[in-house]
Amino acid sequence: MMSEHPVDPFLSVNDVSAIYPDGSGGLHALDGVTFSVNPSEFVCVLGPSGSGKSTLLRIIAGLLKPTSGQVHFTEQRPPRIGFVFQNPNLMPWRSVRQNILLPLEIEKKDPITSLQKADELIDLVGLNGFENSLPKDLSGGMAQRVSLARALIHDPDILLLDEPFGSLDALTREKMWTELSRIWQARRKTLIMVTHSISEALFMADRVMVLTARPGRMKLELEVQLPRPRVDEMRYTAYFGEMSRLLKNAIE
Repeated sequence: MMSEHPVDPFLSVNDVSAIYPDGSGGLHALDGVTFSVNPSEFVCVLGPSGSGKSTLLRIIAGLLKPTSGQVHFTEQRPPRIGFVFQNPNLMPWRSVRQNILLPLEIEKKDPITSLQKADELIDLVGLNGFENSLPKDLSGGMAQRVSLARALIHDPDILLLDEPFGSLDALTREKMWTELSRIWQARRKTLIMVTHSISEALFMADRVMVLTARPGRMKLELEVQLPRPRVDEMRYTAYFGEMSRLLKNAIE
């Protein structure tokens, strides 16, 4: 949960707008979005399709420049960013361990230390016994665990997830909610996740932000008053149902 005591935000997004050139005045994706994220906070971003959720995530990651406004990290040095996309994007010829190791190989880190980190993460994401498996032999949920471990291996300051479970079947997706919550509690990374699922957002986040239809503007910020660790039974409580209705109304 969010701290009762004031803390300096880890991230501040100030009046960010984004317009994509399209030959007819531009496609206005975001309009004046402002919010902050505290250290170790888990934030989910909801909104209808085309509301600029993924654009916002890419601006935070530095992959896109906003048309106006700014993104500011409190740390003096540039933050290390981990990014998990909807598709795992694993290299098919590399094993689970080799895919996880890739960021450290690119950075030319010490191979022995890197291997230790990879094996720690394989244990953390529950892939023991699959270290040498190729992506073609993994289920969708397992492949996303590899992608998550790969994003964590360089010890990022912030983890950004763009609908990481969107392509999974319903049962696997719900299992991954619990797994991601467990992994987040173990590492306590500052985390922002884009999702279309109200239940997914409520189950995992400390705070849920809702964007309007395009151009995306901030419509609602909702603090989630559920204890951790989160367990499946919480989804069937009156509080969960009430918060779900509030978010659904905000999106519609």
